[in-house]
Amino acid sequence: MKQKQQHLKRALVFLFVKLLTINYLQAQEIKVMTYNIYHGEQHYAMGKSNLEQVAAVINQYKPDFVAMQEVDSMTNRTAGFNEGVKKDLVQELAKLTGMYGFFGKAMDYSDGGYGEGLLSKYPTAAKVYHLVTPVGGEGRALIAVKHTFPNGKEVVFAGTHLCHEFEKNRVAQAEQVAGILSGLNLPVMVGGDFNIKPESEPYKRITAKMNDAAKLFGNPALTFPYTNPRVRLDYIFLDQHASWKVKDVQVIKANASDHMPVLFTLELN
Repeated sequence: MKQKQQHLKRALVFLFVKLLTINYLQAQEIKVMTYNIYHGEQHYAMGKSNLEQVAAVINQYKPDFVAMQEVDSMTNRTAGFNEGVKKDLVQELAKLTGMYGFFGKAMDYSDGGYGEGLLSKYPTAAKVYHLVTPVGGEGRALIAVKHTFPNGKEVVFAGTHLCHEFEKNRVAQAEQVAGILSGLNLPVMVGGDFNIKPESEPYKRITAKMNDAAKLFGNPALTFPYTNPRVRLDYIFLDQHASWKVKDVQVIKANASDHMPVLFTLELN
């Protein structure tokens, strides 16, 4: 009887360990979005907030993480189309979507802040890196969060917005972003309005260390402007060391901003 109990215990322990191993090794699907929200104002109906429209897109597609660009925090500009009330756009969108919101200030603007926004389904903490501007111009930032999924897979999701004025800034910022994120030694996804084209030098600098997710999927679609898309400015880049599979890429026809949001369905093996 005692021997049977010992065999049963060993069998249960073996089964438990096997189930844990299978759970740990299983692929993790992750949905991420990049969205330039045009400082919270409707680009095609100026003077009106676009937050409800932006939130509706996010709520429809339910991404795990969202990188947002052109984000205001408590500026006079937001008061101009919110009945005189300054708004923290990230926290407003966090309320509307039920997600956790984080703001990465890149510079002072209009008696408030301007920079990057990040939404996460999961409670976490954000780290903000300030990017170089060798020839001046607007400040730029990189915001990043970490999350560990139940199967043990730890990832970093980040968002940024490169300089729209000077190529020299974009080259330096692309190199800095790739260097920071590849140095984390974790599976990394970074989204944003990179203000670069695939044939440009900044694109070459970042893809020396990271992969263009839309290119991996094939036939990348144009994202800007909404009315007559002419260029692809909005990207997700993936680290080159983890085993990523790009299952789907969707440019969403939403007109809250002049940029269309892009949804990526990824699998981390």
